[in-house]
Amino acid sequence: MSPNYNDQESHSTGDKLKSVINSQHLARQTAVQALYQYSLTRQSPSEIEGSFIFNKKLSGKYHGFFQHLVRGIAPHTENIDKLFDQHLDRAKDQLDLVTLAVLRIGVFELAHQPDTPMKVIINEAIDLAKEFGADQGYRYINGVLDKVAREVRGNQQA
Repeated sequence: MSPNYNDQESHSTGDKLKSVINSQHLARQTAVQALYQYSLTRQSPSEIEGSFIFNKKLSGKYHGFFQHLVRGIAPHTENIDKLFDQHLDRAKDQLDLVTLAVLRIGVFELAHQPDTPMKVIINEAIDLAKEFGADQGYRYINGVLDKVAREVRGNQQA
C-alpha cells in the first residue's frame, strides 16, 4: 500500500509527502470513528463505510486506505484481538471502544502493513488516542502496541 511519489505533479517532494501523511491520518481518524460505530451497531463494514465516505472528504487511494482498514479489521476483530489480548492488564471488555478501535488499527497495521515502519504505526496510534481517547490513554496504547510490535515484527528497527 505504498504511495507513489513519482507522479509528475508540480508539487515538491516535501509537499507530496506531507499530503500523503495528512491523507493517511485522515483515513485512520475516520477508521477509528467507523470501528467505534461498528462496535456499537455491528452494521456491516460496507454500510458503515458508506456513511463515512459520504460525510468525509476521503478521495483516491486514501479512500481505499480507509476501506482497507475497515474491511480488514471489522470482520476480523477476534483474530486481531488475539494479537494484543495477552498484553492487556485488564479484561478487554473493560477497555473503552475508542481504545479498542485504536489498538485494532495499530495491531492490524503492524501485522498486515509490513512496508509501514513500526514507529509510524505506533506514533499514529498515539496521535489518534490523544485526539479521541481518554486522558493519558495514549500511554496505555503505546505500551500495548510496543509489545505487539516486538512480537509481530521481531527485532525490526522502528
